[in-house]
Amino acid sequence: MYWLRRNIPGILMSFVIALFASWLGSKFAIIGGAVFGIILGMLINNTVGKPAWSENGIKFTSKKILQWAIIVLGTGLSLTQVWKTGVESLSVMLFTLSFAFISAYAFGRLMKIPFKLTSLIGVGTAICGGSAIAAISPIIEAEETEVAYSISTIFFFNIIAVLLFPPLGHLLGFTDRAFGLWAGTAVNDTSSVVAAGYAFSDLAGSYATIVKLTRTTMIIPISIIFAVVMAAKKKRTSQNGNVINYSFKRIFPWFIVGFLITSLLNTIGVFNNEMVVYLSSAGKFLIVMALTAVGLSADFRKMLKSGLKPLFLGLIVWLTVTVVSIGVQYLTGQI
Repeated sequence: MYWLRRNIPGILMSFVIALFASWLGSKFAIIGGAVFGIILGMLINNTVGKPAWSENGIKFTSKKILQWAIIVLGTGLSLTQVWKTGVESLSVMLFTLSFAFISAYAFGRLMKIPFKLTSLIGVGTAICGGSAIAAISPIIEAEETEVAYSISTIFFFNIIAVLLFPPLGHLLGFTDRAFGLWAGTAVNDTSSVVAAGYAFSDLAGSYATIVKLTRTTMIIPISIIFAVVMAAKKKRTSQNGNVINYSFKRIFPWFIVGFLITSLLNTIGVFNNEMVVYLSSAGKFLIVMALTAVGLSADFRKMLKSGLKPLFLGLIVWLTVTVVSIGVQYLTGQI
């Protein structure tokens, strides 16, 4: 009963706002419910403010429900299809992922952007926007303001990609498959990939979606790598300079194991088509709900202190991925 009294009010507040955000997302698919959720949450928190009784539940939603959402999203993945598409697009995917992280950390360090914010922008651009940021943020113990800033940055370049990629693809003479691979590896959020792909052609849209879902599975190894890095950092540092005996088990992203298990269950046919549609929709809503809670905890003043440098970093990483994706396709004869 104590847990309910402590958390339910904030969870319900996040739920109600997320319902409205999801409705807005259905009306404006190019933006999506997750972005509306974080924007609405930020507007509320930085104008009227959130009530004190909601704080515990909002924190629970932004941390725990966010992890549950990642697990549920795994039900929409078929590892068989992922394997087939992954083999076909492996070279492009590996190069875009590698260059995304190299450019993020190189320029992030050059511009003196904090490690956590650099990591979130890098992983959001490299893998799958909001979902990847949502998966990594609890591992690196990112603040809500850093999560909000990174998602806002990723969203900004998603919009540009959706508007520019289709006409640019036609201008460059891309085939449907080449454009689908480009959009699937260089556009961040799934809804934006779908929008850009189908704006080019139906075939490009369907292939871009499959490539994007395959790219999403990179959350698994990247999350484990971040867990190892964070465990090492925790061991090396402490308040008094002594070595901390930090437990890797404590920081390991167990929800990623859940994501892999639900993906495997879908692959072997445990979920029928109707269940997959329902569970995928539920997972997407939980993401909206969790990011709404992140917005309700984000402080505009802290974001402004970060300045425009993270936005420029997002631009650099996004352009790097965009160019590398095209370049690898040319070099491997796919264009």
